Amino acid sequence: MESLRGRLLIASPAIHDPSFRQSVVLLAEHTEEGAMGVVLNRESTATVGDVVPSLAELAGEDAPVFVGGPVSGSSVTVVAQFAEPGRAALLVHEDVGFVPAGEDDRAALHAGLLRTRVFAGHAGWGPGQLEAEMEEESWIVEEPLTGDLFTEDPQGLWSRILRRKGGGYVLISTMPPDPGRN
Repeated sequence: MESLRGRLLIASPAIHDPSFRQSVVLLAEHTEEGAMGVVLNRESTATVGDVVPSLAELAGEDAPVFVGGPVSGSSVTVVAQFAEPGRAALLVHEDVGFVPAGEDDRAALHAGLLRTRVFAGHAGWGPGQLEAEMEEESWIVEEPLTGDLFTEDPQGLWSRILRRKGGGYVLISTMPPDPGRN
C-alpha cells in the first residue's frame, strides 16, 4: 500500500471504538513500521493555559487542547501552519506540520506560525495494522484542505468532509454518533 502520510482518515460506520467513532485523523507518518497521526475533531474542555501553560504564548491561553488519540495521552504535540514551512519538525501538508520540540528561539518560531493547535496524545498503528483496517473498510481516505486542519467547528468536521466527497458518503454523513439510539 502506498503511504497515506499527509492524508485524512475518516472513520467509517464500521468503527465502533469510542476513541475513533466519527473521527477525522491527520496521518503524520505511514511506513512499513506503522502509522501515527492526530485526531482533529476531539476538542477537550481543557485549555492550553490550564494544561500546558508553557505553550500558552504559542497557541493562546484559552485555546482548547485536542485529544489527539488514545496513545501517550500525557504527551503534547503542536500542529501549526508555518509562514516558513522549512521550520516544521515534520511537514505533513503544504505549509502545515509539527512544531519542533525544544526550539531555542521561541520568539522567532512564534512569529512564523500562522495558526496552531495543541494535541494531547496521538493515534498509532503497529506494522500492518492500518493496512488491515483499510482492508476491513474501517477508514475512508481524503485529501485535506488546510481549513479542515484548523476548523472552527471540529464537531462538524466528520460530516462536512463526507458531504464534500459526495455520492454515498453524503448519506453516511447524516448518521448520528450512536445509530442504535436514533
